[in-house]
Amino acid sequence: MAADKIAFDKKHRATIRFNISRYDQAVDRGKKRYSNLELAKERGSFIKEKAINNLHEYLLQFEKNITANGAEVIWAENGDEAISAVQKILQQNQAKLLVKSKSMTTEEIDLNEHVEHLGIESLETDLGEYIVQIAGEKPYHIVTPAMHKSKEDIAELFHEKFDTPEKSTPEFLTAYVRKLLRNKFVNADIGVTGSNFLIADIGGIALTENEGNAMMTFSFPKVHIAIAGIEKIVPSLKDLGLLWPLLAAHGTGQQVTVYNSIVTGPKKTGETDGPEKMYVILLDNNRSELYRHDEQYLALKCIRCGACLNACPIYKNVGGYTYAATYSGPIGSVITPFLKGFSDYNHLSSACSVCGKCTEVCPVKIPLHNLLLFNRRDAVKQGNGTFAWNMGMKAFEYAFSKRSRLDAVGGNLKNKLGLLGKNALGDQKELPKFAEKSFSQQWKSKP
Repeated sequence: MAADKIAFDKKHRATIRFNISRYDQAVDRGKKRYSNLELAKERGSFIKEKAINNLHEYLLQFEKNITANGAEVIWAENGDEAISAVQKILQQNQAKLLVKSKSMTTEEIDLNEHVEHLGIESLETDLGEYIVQIAGEKPYHIVTPAMHKSKEDIAELFHEKFDTPEKSTPEFLTAYVRKLLRNKFVNADIGVTGSNFLIADIGGIALTENEGNAMMTFSFPKVHIAIAGIEKIVPSLKDLGLLWPLLAAHGTGQQVTVYNSIVTGPKKTGETDGPEKMYVILLDNNRSELYRHDEQYLALKCIRCGACLNACPIYKNVGGYTYAATYSGPIGSVITPFLKGFSDYNHLSSACSVCGKCTEVCPVKIPLHNLLLFNRRDAVKQGNGTFAWNMGMKAFEYAFSKRSRLDAVGGNLKNKLGLLGKNALGDQKELPKFAEKSFSQQWKSKP
């Protein structure tokens, strides 16, 4: 749906504002559990920045340690290499059914579509992800995939797809999905998860969730595939004592999420539980390109809590789908041009009022609104943007660099020039009228 249409869809706006308001209330309570939240954020920022500044060393340490425990590490330079590796694993294990826990990294590489192209069923097991999957949609929010849907919308969807009773309650629908998925977990050949954190010193992947589906995804199938961006690395197991609660408090307002798992490899001889094989696919996919930038590389510190989306006034109005990218909101606007190309996605860096709220709420102190300004700078240096936009910005720079230039023409001419950008604010708003004399001129003429 086009941004200018959905931004003025009152039902959509009311739904996401209601859902975000519920999260805001919970997160506010979650933050109040900290006696010194600012100190916790500074420490979280230090851990993630240390990890990113020594990315090469910690990734190799992770690979060495998890390989020693029986897992196989696969390095994927891009999405195609990651998909190729998954397809090879599926074919080697003659897979027919794949169950998948919530993972934005797998959304980034369109895993479901590629798996289904092979004739293999790929099923989301997170409730929110399952809802958007059966609706034929993508996740709307990096933490809350179905945030754009009301309980009435979901009841109607299930009635249409599964003939459940009309206006079914959330409790009824949750129980319905739970029963359906249990059978899928037991019969799945492959389980795919992401990773909230990659732990270097023990060679483990850390998963945090509220439904238990991720635990069943890597426990029941004989093969576990974990797909993670290389930026998910943290130095030590002890870092989770700080990072897991920070993620929970800023993502959902909880002290800690319900299920927290650390997986260090497949089951060993004598063990009865767990997968027989484990693969960890470490995905670059242009993260190295982002890493090379002296300012924007700090975005790799992100722990995907979604706080910046919930705080962003732009996101609250236009919603997740208008970004047309896997990662939406402020963090998505920073990283997507690097992941998918500045020429096609530099406009996202302008989807920002530079209010700074995203920077204020970030639990690892990423200066998001500043990074968006650096993106705008780089887009100009690269010559991105249309000819009309570039010339318009040059004219803007010339006129606004001196007060005398602004005052050289009266309000009538300024209003005529304004008509050249008739739809600059969209067709729902009108440009304000310029007074005949500027404020500066009016002030100087006061008696």
